[in-house]
Amino acid sequence: MELPELPAQAGPWREALKLIGVAVVAAGFALRLHPLLVLLVAGVATGFAAGIGPLELLGLIGTLFVDNLFTTLPIVLLMPLIGLLEEHGLQERAAALIRAAGKATAGRILLAYQLLRELSSMFGINLGGHAQMIRPLVAPMAEAAAEASGARASPPVPLPAPLRQELRAHAAAAENWGNFFADDIVVAIGPVLLMKGVFESAGIAVSVAALGAWGLPTALFALLLGAWRFRRLDRAIEQHAARAAAERAP
Repeated sequence: MELPELPAQAGPWREALKLIGVAVVAAGFALRLHPLLVLLVAGVATGFAAGIGPLELLGLIGTLFVDNLFTTLPIVLLMPLIGLLEEHGLQERAAALIRAAGKATAGRILLAYQLLRELSSMFGINLGGHAQMIRPLVAPMAEAAAEASGARASPPVPLPAPLRQELRAHAAAAENWGNFFADDIVVAIGPVLLMKGVFESAGIAVSVAALGAWGLPTALFALLLGAWRFRRLDRAIEQHAARAAAERAP
């Protein structure tokens, strides 16, 4: 559905006013407000700036929701399920499972998840996600492994807040790297076909098999780089535990 055009006499400033949604998003994220609320306010503000009335704007939102139901419906149904599982101790159960595994480290857990995410992304299987996997499962499991490393010190060393936040950032990066750097290998997946279409529109003949073959080194390099980064994370956790234990020793 196209937005209605504003009258020509409205002036160029009215056209620029349509970008108010960008400013709302930037301000909302800078103030750390709720993302969904920020996006909703930005959409409403953009609609009003474009001259769309309240009822028409509501109808437009409903139409877009129905037209993209295959994308929005899983999110709408999945978020309450994740919240219910967390309410009944999903994170605590995942953390307890990792504490019971003696050789598990935060880096090994994140590397294993990135590998799993790359394999699933290769075949177009949406197995992960920040809200579905990272927040309720992967990040708590990695934190539990890091805490277990500090607990083995004498005396036990708690995990500091900056290191905990860095660990969570690495968990989010494992999702991003595994998802984005391995989804152009199998020829039947959308990104490969999209790239082929872009090349053909530019007059460049290329096969989907060649695109997939060139995508494989990228996925392998992302996995190796992730292994290096997660190994550095494990070393930082070990060094903090050793340093803190030495400082607290009598």
